[in-house]
Amino acid sequence: MPPSIHLPGRRRVPLRWKIAALAASTACLVVAAVGLLVHLWTAQDIHQRAQAQALNALYSAMDVHRRTGALTDGAELDPPGLPASLRHPADGDRHTADDGRVDGNLGPSVWAAQRVAGPGSPVLAHRVNMSPELHGLRRLDVTMALASLLALAAATPLAVYGAGLLARRLRQVSETAGRISAGDLDARTGPTGGRDEVSDIAATVDLMADSLSRRLRTERRFTADVAHELRTPVGGLLATVDLLPAGETEDLLRARVRDLRGLVEDLLEISRLDGGAEQPVRARVPLGAVVTEAVARTGLGTEVTVTAPGTAPTVETDPRRLERIVGNLVLNAHRHGGTPVRVTVEGRTVVVRDHGPGFPPDLLRDGPRRFHTGAAERGTGHGLGLTIALGQARVLGADLRLDNAPDGGAVATLRLPA
Repeated sequence: MPPSIHLPGRRRVPLRWKIAALAASTACLVVAAVGLLVHLWTAQDIHQRAQAQALNALYSAMDVHRRTGALTDGAELDPPGLPASLRHPADGDRHTADDGRVDGNLGPSVWAAQRVAGPGSPVLAHRVNMSPELHGLRRLDVTMALASLLALAAATPLAVYGAGLLARRLRQVSETAGRISAGDLDARTGPTGGRDEVSDIAATVDLMADSLSRRLRTERRFTADVAHELRTPVGGLLATVDLLPAGETEDLLRARVRDLRGLVEDLLEISRLDGGAEQPVRARVPLGAVVTEAVARTGLGTEVTVTAPGTAPTVETDPRRLERIVGNLVLNAHRHGGTPVRVTVEGRTVVVRDHGPGFPPDLLRDGPRRFHTGAAERGTGHGLGLTIALGQARVLGADLRLDNAPDGGAVATLRLPA
């Protein structure tokens, strides 16, 4: 049983939306930066051209005024709206100043001013209205904003589509890894399209699956070969023990040889389950009676309660494999748990509960491991009972869950398929 991963309190956000949001945010930042730069550059250009226009107009007006005494169009002597910095220029040079006042369509403006003659003479000034250019700048800002929104609206679906392609490729790799974790050693990702990091990950997962498959098949073949090779000498040992004279030594040897034979049979059963050679022989049987008989075969004091309100009294399953599962769970509860051990049958569900220390955390996290019985205080054994129970449950298409009760003790829940 592969461990499941669940992060409580966290909502999973698909990768495609994260990538699309990142692309949209980046596009917004680029658009904002470009818009700001264009706005600042255009505003500076408008201001510089207004200054140049005001200085050129003032130069022409000063030349005309000195020769004829007349004022050209737009030129004024000591105008009332002249900025204070230009009313008393310190020398006879031309100066400019900004006027931010707005009066209808007039303003903001740029003034250029110069004294007509020496100190105390009137100041000739010329004003350039920047309102039309600034209005054009505002229209440019609006146009850029609309164009940016349209570009963003067109780019976002493309980003979502591209992110979806990447997410699908990653999901393919993830599904393959999940199938391998669940025991499908033939699962492969294969070509994912493209030559990028995702393809490298897919190729690495496939290589890992090939290596893992070879190692597991080698291990299973070794287990099966060892079990087959041991079966004959163990049978010979058992026959030899029967020839010994009755006594304490004979009983001790018989018990040890019997344990050894049980281990060999368990190894053979595991090798068959690993190889996928086991097929259920289904029949309609009363679930309560099968479970009661399986518990009785263990010879251990176990409470059995059968309740089936509103459900069919029989189930379609393989009774031999069902007895094997229930027997192993009950033996495990007595061997590693604590009394009382209770078995409850309700509908299609069988629950085996003990009152011992419970399953160790690593077993709940990683599932049962062969030849591993957890802490020493949980008892003795070769650690194959739960492994066989899980394998037989998979053959039946049943769901076997291992958990600890809130008030202490291990709980094994077997749910048969409908």
